[in-house]
Amino acid sequence: MAVVRELPPESTQQAVGYPSLFLLVAFGALVPVVPTGAIVSSAAVVAFHQTTPLSLLFVFLVSSCAAFLGDLALYWLGQRGVRSRNGSRWLAALRSRVTPDRLAHAQERLESHQVPVLVLSRLVPAGRIPVMLACLLAGMPLRRFARGDLPACLAWAATYQLIGILGGSLFPEPWQGVVAAVALTVLISAVPALWRRLRGTRRPRRDTPERSGNEHA
Repeated sequence: MAVVRELPPESTQQAVGYPSLFLLVAFGALVPVVPTGAIVSSAAVVAFHQTTPLSLLFVFLVSSCAAFLGDLALYWLGQRGVRSRNGSRWLAALRSRVTPDRLAHAQERLESHQVPVLVLSRLVPAGRIPVMLACLLAGMPLRRFARGDLPACLAWAATYQLIGILGGSLFPEPWQGVVAAVALTVLISAVPALWRRLRGTRRPRRDTPERSGNEHA
């Protein structure tokens, strides 16, 4: 435990931390299995306890830039799959992560509000991929997607950085704030999945009387 609590000097943290933060967030944008929100919050906790006044600003710039470039790369790869007759493994991976009802809901929202939907999709856990797939199927150009995705990445980085700042301000030790920030981001990411599961269990009960009535009719 003592080894975990002892952090390297600030110069070492910055030399290793910023490139690592960029690579992890960019990779997490391409492969949506890395908890990028928890990574940004943890980096913000460490930056909050540093004496360098611009540490938090650097975390914000690095994380938002990495998320933006990762989104553009994934969207470009998805476009290649849409234009190809045989598709691509990137487009297939996006489709496998989105249920038909969530895709239809994302397409409906995208028709009326494009930029706000992109921003909310970044802030809502597991909301980015359905909206991105809807943009791909709608044939949205990469340039237009980038214009909407930029404020989305800025808002996303600011939100998870605020979570990290909150965790860093509540605990005197950086490692305690990191644990709190990671726990909070994991909890936030689990809420939408839990809500969808609860809705899925309630729908059959509501449909049962209607079905039984139709059968007797």
